[in-house]
Amino acid sequence: MSYVCCGEGFEAPRRYLTKEEKIEMLEEYKDSLENEVKGIEERIKELKRVN
Repeated sequence: MSYVCCGEGFEAPRRYLTKEEKIEMLEEYKDSLENEVKGIEERIKELKRVN
């Protein structure tokens, strides 16, 4: 479903996701968090080496 506002079209966000879509979103979020943890761990190692 598309709406037009100020001459530009955009898709309205869906309110309800399927179970599969929720799982996929959570898995992507988990991967993102795991990558963030890796970055934090690398930064901690760098800081420990400097001191």
